[in-house]
Amino acid sequence: MTYEPVIGLEVHVQLGTKSKLFCACSTEFGSEPNKNTCPVCLGWPGSLPVLNEEALKLAIKVGLAIHSRVAERLKFDRKNYFYPDLPKAYQISQYDNPVNHGGHLEVEIKNPDGSMQKKKIGITRAHLEEDAGKLLHEGIKDGSLVDYNRAGVPLLEIVSEPDLRSPEEAYEYLNSLKAILQYLQVSDCNMEEGQLRCDANVSVRKVGEVKFGTKAEIKNLNSFKAVQKAIHYEIERQTKMIEAGERIIQETRLWNDDKGQTFSMRSKEEAHDYRYFPEPDLVPFTISRETVAQIEKTLPELPAERVQRFIRDFGLSEYDAIVLVQEKPRANFFETTVSTLKISVADYAKVSRSASSWIQSELMALLKLKKLNIEESPVKPEDLAGLIKLIENNTISGKIAKDVLPEMFETGKSAEVIVKEKGLVQVTDTKLIEEVAERVIAANPKSAEDFRTGKKQALGFLVGQIMKETQGKANPKLVNEILERKLK
Repeated sequence: MTYEPVIGLEVHVQLGTKSKLFCACSTEFGSEPNKNTCPVCLGWPGSLPVLNEEALKLAIKVGLAIHSRVAERLKFDRKNYFYPDLPKAYQISQYDNPVNHGGHLEVEIKNPDGSMQKKKIGITRAHLEEDAGKLLHEGIKDGSLVDYNRAGVPLLEIVSEPDLRSPEEAYEYLNSLKAILQYLQVSDCNMEEGQLRCDANVSVRKVGEVKFGTKAEIKNLNSFKAVQKAIHYEIERQTKMIEAGERIIQETRLWNDDKGQTFSMRSKEEAHDYRYFPEPDLVPFTISRETVAQIEKTLPELPAERVQRFIRDFGLSEYDAIVLVQEKPRANFFETTVSTLKISVADYAKVSRSASSWIQSELMALLKLKKLNIEESPVKPEDLAGLIKLIENNTISGKIAKDVLPEMFETGKSAEVIVKEKGLVQVTDTKLIEEVAERVIAANPKSAEDFRTGKKQALGFLVGQIMKETQGKANPKLVNEILERKLK
């Protein structure tokens, strides 16, 4: 590679408060346009902001979870710019003294050989600010409409250091950050409702150079996959320009998901363009260390800690633990399934791994097909535990279980009921399996001889023939044992 990308992300998280950052208006999504407004969030002359204490506590909570230093003295600033969705013609934000300074996030990066590697991504700051309104252009001939319901909604902007070196690293960073936010319960992180938004700063430089290239900021990224694709495109665009001897300009670009391209929006502003100055209507104040310590005591088990516990207590691989823990509801589903099974200590790791596999493969595939979240799954943890029990006590085979689960999903019936209704109980009658095995060996002499001469894969074919004849009901372990014995 001749060139390498340098990537930094700015993530805006809507904090889960019932009221806005500086007034008592509701933050409810989907209300009638301009219903959740008042003189403060509409910027009427003489109206004064009052800081939402809960929003500040949630911001501190995030700071502690991402290893930031929480400021002792806090102030707000005015960020001045003129746009129709900003009723005051300035945004109350934080400039030189954010609530959270520094920090880092550790992410798992997959190497080309499939192994996992930990990488620490620095965080510059995480500061509080109010959101702007929303401009509506569609269906309007002579102008635009403005909905100010979002104006004043509390945001925490988390700015990473330019430590990311690939679109894949950016994707993993966002997933890790989202998991932390959900575990903290500071936000639902619903991107469709604008609760989590991301801008990507991308530049390219020659491998080995220390100096950064000229960056472009990409906006309008409505999913993590869109972030990944937009960064890929921007790296390619900038690399081609450098190789052609063209000059890259610092600008803000919009991502068009349908066309798979970024487009120039405007020249990129510098901090001085916003004419920051201290917010005169909100006096600076101190945050006591006692308050920070009290908030720290409320921190839950975070994703990294839960991954280690899943590896230690359930005997899962690091990869499986990460996949389960990345979505809190999925991890909860797994834990409830395992606890419902009430398994012996000797079988704990084996059955836990089985539960993990069923959730990650079969169940997630059905949910994806129906476009459902795991919280909406018709098959509850107790139902999946019932299915796994039938496999473990040899009532049904894993192959039959794969046919039973979709029916559980569609009908809401338990695995036990479906197995009884359809007569799917596993065949464990040794004499019956021996008779079928003899017939299969007689009908396939070449495969039998291949196995005897050392071709182990021939056994798989013969096992398949027995399973076919028994309609998948024969106990696979017993089939293998009987076949090997007879063939030898």
